[in-house]
Amino acid sequence: MSRFPLLAAAALGVLVLSGCSDSGSSDDGQADLSVSAAYMPQPVSESMAAGFLTITNQGGAKDDLTSVTSDVGQVTVHKTVDSAMTEVKSLDVPAHGQLVFKSGGNHLMFENLKRKPKQGETVSVELHFAKSGPVTVEMPVKSATYRPKTGH
Repeated sequence: MSRFPLLAAAALGVLVLSGCSDSGSSDDGQADLSVSAAYMPQPVSESMAAGFLTITNQGGAKDDLTSVTSDVGQVTVHKTVDSAMTEVKSLDVPAHGQLVFKSGGNHLMFENLKRKPKQGETVSVELHFAKSGPVTVEMPVKSATYRPKTGH
């Protein structure tokens, strides 16, 4: 009989501790960022290129893309509204949402290229956020006329 109280106390302790554990929920008030569908059409210009990708946030808090860096040249972030391209300082990555960079919309502009990337190569970019740590992305260089099946 003396073991029963000990076993009951141990079981209760396990239940209490499991209630405190991280359940893996992404609603913890932080962004949970991932990147997909990244690519750069092979540049037709010697000094400029564009880049496209999708940033997905499965977390419970928004974040902001604040800058992008790359070893191939200077990178700026642009949005397109009513066919007018505008450089922006940051773009919102909504909680439980996506920030999509696509032809005719938000996009990355690579300027002052140190080298002209060719189809089949990859370009490394680092995405910087207001709250989350940087994310490094290997962006494959596709043909100049490449159109992804996802529509972006």
